[in-house]
Amino acid sequence: MGGIFLKYHLSPQPFETISVIVEASLVWEVILGIAGYTYSQLRHTFDLDEMWSKEQGTMPDSLVQNLKMIEKTNFWYGLIMLQNRLSSTSVQDFSKRLSEIQLESFYDTLLPYKNRNAEAMRKATATEHHRPELFDEYAAHFEDHDYLSGYIRNLAQYTHQEICDLFNNTLDSWFNWISKQREWEKWIQALGFEQKQSNLLDIMNPLEKIELITDGVKYLPEPSVWTVKLIPHVSYRPWILEARSPDTKLFFYPIKEEYLQEPSVPPSELIRGYKALGDELRLKLLYQLLRGPLSLQEMSVQFNTSKTTLHHQLSILKAARFVHVDKGVYSANLTQIKSFSGKLNPYLGLGI
Repeated sequence: MGGIFLKYHLSPQPFETISVIVEASLVWEVILGIAGYTYSQLRHTFDLDEMWSKEQGTMPDSLVQNLKMIEKTNFWYGLIMLQNRLSSTSVQDFSKRLSEIQLESFYDTLLPYKNRNAEAMRKATATEHHRPELFDEYAAHFEDHDYLSGYIRNLAQYTHQEICDLFNNTLDSWFNWISKQREWEKWIQALGFEQKQSNLLDIMNPLEKIELITDGVKYLPEPSVWTVKLIPHVSYRPWILEARSPDTKLFFYPIKEEYLQEPSVPPSELIRGYKALGDELRLKLLYQLLRGPLSLQEMSVQFNTSKTTLHHQLSILKAARFVHVDKGVYSANLTQIKSFSGKLNPYLGLGI
């Protein structure tokens, strides 16, 4: 008996890919300023640290106290998560939209995403936000993270209204303070120009687009992430900050130097680089890392120096992009070192 052969006709399915959005706004810049200012361990590496330190005496006492609370609780992370949801265009708009969020959605937005296995617990914590023990249980999933476990536990220590008041008052006060600084309007114009230029790019491959716009971020697609937001900034320079919600990845990248540059003013990259090289220990660290990757423990033994001191010195080298760190192992960024060595002459007008 002859066999029966069935012919299957497969209809091609539309190919799904991630959507890349460049989103610059005054609100993002305010939030990132707060995030940078309250990051005490790394603040000395920020481009704006000198200005912040010089002008902090003009801050209202209420803003100083609110910033201390933000630093203590790491609630700057909550501001990022809320703005990702709200995409507000002004501080007043942020406050209005915040007041309209239902309680469960409020906590669902604030609670960081871990993975699919922990998602049910995250959702349950948001739904039953009146139970502090659930926050403690969910926080246990982040014990290996620098700040998220403490951040989650802190969410349970304050009422919804207390958190909203802190967010609104801090954003409003920081905006009123920072917008009086001489460069503020220039920053906002530069960020708008960056968004416009990036949206004009005709690049179909989203991963190539991300790398080009951010000047080097190599994004590896993640399960359930369908949108990647790229947020240019001035206030968090020179660092790239990452965050994610259940369905969105966020990269906060430093705006291009040329958008901020004035004649005769040395580029921030030049200042950071020479600052990083102007110390004997940092030069020795760079020398050794050019000969092979090392962990913090290995460097501590080799240089007979505490890990705390090394971490501080390495953060300055990282800010200058002279070193990378991956899972606790440091290595030299040879490309950046070679590139930097040729940047003094052009600035001084001596040619190449």
